[in-house]
Amino acid sequence: MKPAHRPSRSLPALEAEGSHWPLREASRMVRVGRIDWHVQDLGAQDAPVAILVHGTGAATHSFRGLAPLLAQDRRVIAMDLPGHGFTRGAEAEDLTLPGMAQALGGLVQALGINPAVAIGHSAGVAVLLQSTLSGGIRPDCIIGFNAALEPIRGNVLLSPLAKLLFANPLTARLVSFQARIVNMADQLLKATGSRIDQTGRECYALLLRQPTHINGALGMMANWRLEPLIAKLGQLHTPVTLIAAADDPMVPARVSLQAARLIPGCAVEIVDHGGHLMHEADPALAAELIRRAAAAYTGLSPAKRIGGLR
Repeated sequence: MKPAHRPSRSLPALEAEGSHWPLREASRMVRVGRIDWHVQDLGAQDAPVAILVHGTGAATHSFRGLAPLLAQDRRVIAMDLPGHGFTRGAEAEDLTLPGMAQALGGLVQALGINPAVAIGHSAGVAVLLQSTLSGGIRPDCIIGFNAALEPIRGNVLLSPLAKLLFANPLTARLVSFQARIVNMADQLLKATGSRIDQTGRECYALLLRQPTHINGALGMMANWRLEPLIAKLGQLHTPVTLIAAADDPMVPARVSLQAARLIPGCAVEIVDHGGHLMHEADPALAAELIRRAAAAYTGLSPAKRIGGLR
């Protein structure tokens, strides 16, 4: 299947609200099935491919600092997941874990790429693991930051609540309207325990003003089921490295340690700072950790530093 490079119903949103989006020059829209994907493509086209998958409620801006560092040595592909950011056309089944993993596999196939490294954050790690298990992607290795491989704190309450909110067509518009009045983005970012730059805060604020994004995030929370994935982690044959911040208040480091016991040969690295958005708070450190983890599996020499770190 070849991606369709043509105007779509997503393009006006990207051109308008996303005119100053981080790495906008690397953006394009790719139609695969019913989904119009917002994709960012950086680095040399013939370099080994790294894909970047964000977590719930985020978008490609989450990798604004990390992607250019990785692109010094790789072709980097980041995308807004179904229902998020500037990606449009997702239906309810695309917001489940199996549905999102299948959609990601379809995008990778349409782009004609074979990822050497698959890098995810939070719920994005679960998407990568699910897609690998189902054969949608076949990376040489998977690297996860603060992997959300158990329900995020409060999910016993949030999942039923998300279902109710997702079922109400007015919810997304009401939330986005409220986000225009109060500083909702800063309130939510405070809960991550991360200090990110002004550009990142503005991007989250913009996303919270988009009803389509709110609806996608609520739909993802309402339909998320991790138990089937966790039960199959022992079947993974792809090398996995989980990186966790000791000061993450949303997904404690113990979650990565517990998941690593279920994944054959899984490596874990705990860093002492950064919070839940550590890859945004310290992209240089994140790039170095990725280089270190990927070197053994992708042919990248340990002496060759991603991001120019010494």
